[in-house]
Amino acid sequence: MFTLWRVSPGAWASLGAIRFRTRTPALVALALIAAAALSACGGNSSSTASAGQTTSQTSRAASHHAGASRASRASRAAAPPVALRYRPLYALPAPLRDPAYATVGDGRFVMLGGLDAADVSASEIEVADLHGVVHTATLSSPQHDAQAALLGGKVYVFGGGDTTELDHILMYDPARGGESTVGSLSAPQSDVAVTQAAGTAYVVGGFDGTNYLDTIVAWRPGTRPAVVGHLPQGVRYAAVTVAGNALIILGGVTTAGTSDAIYRFELGTHRLRRIGTLPHPTEHGNAATLGSTVYMIGGRGPSTTAQTAAVYAVNPLTGRVRHAGRLPTPLSDAAAVTIGRAIVVAGGQSPTSTQAGVGELVPAGA
Repeated sequence: MFTLWRVSPGAWASLGAIRFRTRTPALVALALIAAAALSACGGNSSSTASAGQTTSQTSRAASHHAGASRASRASRAAAPPVALRYRPLYALPAPLRDPAYATVGDGRFVMLGGLDAADVSASEIEVADLHGVVHTATLSSPQHDAQAALLGGKVYVFGGGDTTELDHILMYDPARGGESTVGSLSAPQSDVAVTQAAGTAYVVGGFDGTNYLDTIVAWRPGTRPAVVGHLPQGVRYAAVTVAGNALIILGGVTTAGTSDAIYRFELGTHRLRRIGTLPHPTEHGNAATLGSTVYMIGGRGPSTTAQTAAVYAVNPLTGRVRHAGRLPTPLSDAAAVTIGRAIVVAGGQSPTSTQAGVGELVPAGA
């Protein structure tokens, strides 16, 4: 948060590949009889096991082909990515970047805290829809580099900081207003990525003031935070979203530099695996899910002025990345939320200034 310098065995053998030497009519007859027997047992004339192939080899080959078939079916199950176009909506009352944000229902979203145009931590809470800001409130203290999730109709904000990292979990009730502290993380941390699934918030990575964190933390209201997984290394400013039964974690910055990794974390088994690579290393970007596709929106490289306008579609099963659109200006550190069939992008940082624009990415044909 405070580092603007930022640092196969055994393939099936066909009869044509088995070089029978037809020295006598008897051998030919035996081969024909064997082929007929295999065909009667479910084989076919173009691909059969040789007489020397064991049952275990046949079983392994069948297992391999079944696994490949499952992977192929899973790949086909994901709908093709939809190209997006940007449509401007309105401007916020003031430029803003690095807020915590979440959808709150009824076509609305909320942004809490962040940094203003002078790089000063903000304390404003702004509830907005597709037409403008509809309600404002104030946090008890300014902060930025936190993130939020909507659980049970209430918005929970995790970590963040101002002059130092914070460990609190704040609750904001968009129906009644008001903010309160309802828990704490196991350590102060800023620069986190947060998303939610099935009533649980997931806090990915972060910075405790000294260390880059490699943890994936799960939290539900009324419980203590629990570490449910680890990344290969600590990461800050990653982008994360939920797709189906998995978290998709993209980019971020590590002690080795800006990351281009795409990870899939299974919520049922807590298994983490790398599934792909971004076209270029990206930190401070946003991820959102629209339909069955994950979109990586903006972000930047290791330089504070290395923003990108690119929007990429990521297949959450295979990790395949395709170009899907562009923002009107290179942008990092924005708020990005899915509302209906659109991804709303608000505020952010361009190479020259903090932004106040709000727009939506919609299917190109809409």
